Amino acid sequence: MTPLLTVETILIIIVTVMVAVLLVKWTSYFLRKSARKWELDLTLIQVINDIIKYSVYFIAASIVLRELGIDITAITVSLGIAGVSVGFASRDIISNFISGMFILADKSFRVGDTIEVAGQRGRVRKVGFRTTTIETPEAGMVTVPNSTFSKTAYVNYTAEDRRRVELRVNLDYDMDLEKFESDVKDVLMRVPGILKDPEPGLIILEFTDTGISAKVTAWIPDPDRVTKYRSVIAGHVKKILRKYREGS
Repeated sequence: MTPLLTVETILIIIVTVMVAVLLVKWTSYFLRKSARKWELDLTLIQVINDIIKYSVYFIAASIVLRELGIDITAITVSLGIAGVSVGFASRDIISNFISGMFILADKSFRVGDTIEVAGQRGRVRKVGFRTTTIETPEAGMVTVPNSTFSKTAYVNYTAEDRRRVELRVNLDYDMDLEKFESDVKDVLMRVPGILKDPEPGLIILEFTDTGISAKVTAWIPDPDRVTKYRSVIAGHVKKILRKYREGS
């Protein structure tokens, strides 16, 4: 029979919970500060923080249960028996955990990278034990189970230090493509932030009923500014096309 709660027991439980919460918050603050100071990998910091957090909470829960007179050994045995029946349910949890460890070990992507998986694209905000959280361009948060990355192909757009920007254009059949490409190259090579090597260029995609489908390409050193540079390129290409159509 569970004994009545004494003042001493209540105090121990309160102190245990408070210490656990404060320890988790202090550890999280210390890890974030250390990451900024020494430029540590945020992905690794988040995983370490999760390990410490769950370990502290587990120890605190064990102390509270013991003070309440609950036999932890009996609970462990019961969980072992119940584990057989919930094995299928925990299979996904284990799979997500193992996949998360592989993400960390392989450095497939890290916090701050822009990735696309299962039709969702955005910047990685957190890599946890079970899930990875990405922020979409619309500022929405998408939670992706880590096991998805082992079952589905995904793209890391920031794996390299540079990124190609592409702009689809529709050109007239009577246009001098070589001159157009040369004009585009000359203009874009003077735009700050666009790399001169590789040079901007023009790729012909297909011939359609309405004209020649092509795309203008340029390389930038900042993968996170693709949208901005696509707009800049579009403005310059529009001016070039206007000159061609006006015959000047």
